[in-house]
Amino acid sequence: MKIRIKGNSLRYRLTKKDVDQFSVNGYIEETIDFGNQTLTYALQQNRLNNLSAIFEDNKITLFMPLTMVNEWILTDEVGFEYYENGLHLLIEKDFKCLDNVAEDQSDNYPNPLFKQQQA
Repeated sequence: MKIRIKGNSLRYRLTKKDVDQFSVNGYIEETIDFGNQTLTYALQQNRLNNLSAIFEDNKITLFMPLTMVNEWILTDEVGFEYYENGLHLLIEKDFKCLDNVAEDQSDNYPNPLFKQQQA
């Protein structure tokens, strides 16, 4: 799972393995170790109507409604976004990059733009 924070925007990207784990457990997290402190970011299923997020005790938790989870897992839906009190929340499946990059992308979703680029 990747996190991107820019301005007042929070974005999570999940690989196939991440989505599979989330679909089974309803929860997934990653931790960044800064030596004397850690930052944890998590995705948790809930029963609310929209995406929401909290930041407590060095942990960012993005909550995703069960209805969105089911649609996201069972369909080709790329992701969901929501604006909460000026905070832009976005969760999406992680696609393979169209450019050559050094990171391992073997677990990423096929990029739908790849076919268009080949035409």
